[in-house]
Amino acid sequence: MEPRVSVLLPLRDAAATIDTALASVQRQREGRLECVVVDDGSRDDGALRVARAAGRDSRVRLLRTGRHGLVSALQEGLAACRAPFVARMDADDWMHRDRLALQLGRLEASPELAALGSHVRLFPRAALGPGMRSYEAWLNGLRSPEEVSREAFVECPLAHPTWLVRRELFERISYREAEWPEDYDLLLRWRAAGALLGVLPRRLHGWRHGPQRLSQRSPVYATDRFTACKAAFLASGFLDAHTHYGLWGYGETGRTLRRELASRGKRPGFILELHPGRIGNRIHGAPVHPPERLPELPRLPLIVSVAGLSARAEIRERLSAMGFREGSDFLCAA
Repeated sequence: MEPRVSVLLPLRDAAATIDTALASVQRQREGRLECVVVDDGSRDDGALRVARAAGRDSRVRLLRTGRHGLVSALQEGLAACRAPFVARMDADDWMHRDRLALQLGRLEASPELAALGSHVRLFPRAALGPGMRSYEAWLNGLRSPEEVSREAFVECPLAHPTWLVRRELFERISYREAEWPEDYDLLLRWRAAGALLGVLPRRLHGWRHGPQRLSQRSPVYATDRFTACKAAFLASGFLDAHTHYGLWGYGETGRTLRRELASRGKRPGFILELHPGRIGNRIHGAPVHPPERLPELPRLPLIVSVAGLSARAEIRERLSAMGFREGSDFLCAA
């Protein structure tokens, strides 16, 4: 029987967690699956554990590659996937037994959707600081394709290992090596191409957080690399026809974003700030004004670079009252 969904699972030195991850795939209520495990040159016995599982369950397939990195492993794994849908999974996570059935049901009932994520539960809970708890709450607050698109420049709005993707989308636009996170790069390329990305608002994935995750160890996943990724897509998309833009907020994120956009030929025509020490001055040539002056300023595309869910909600409300439309007149990029 041909699989209905291919689970793409890259593996490197995850012997301590792969059994749990693989068992959660094998226990899925949707049984018409294959699990393509790509061993990226593991130096522990993780691949051996997968090979043993494959000997007991024909749905598990093991591909062995050199130690070429995550993007290469994902590319090779995708080439081996046979099903019309591809689900991502990580070797140190677990998935709820209903995840694939529920996501497949939603995608099949929603032909307009190209890909679908889900809500997550980060673990171990004791290791989560306030920042990760806030990120989890933000992720799990997104409930519609419109919210996923709207929030795409705040953070990556869909956790990578929760993705379920139509294979034809991967065949058109797939992973590539980049100077920033491969998942965020791919999601923003999909968004730029007009793909509708949804989210199933249920916690269907256990997402491990800890010092051994690649996102915690590789400089590619540093905060400034996320900001560089945002700037690249803002410059080629929202700001493509403009040399100047308005910048609301000049905190740490706003400063980094301004620098990255300047490297792409985009400069703020003005900056909106609450800090009394900045108002009335110029920053890299841009005059600094309080937000209430916005109606008097030139109508430039506006980027809101303010951290905090409540602060962004308040700014969105103020801009809407002034007649600004999110997506065409302004974007949030915290």
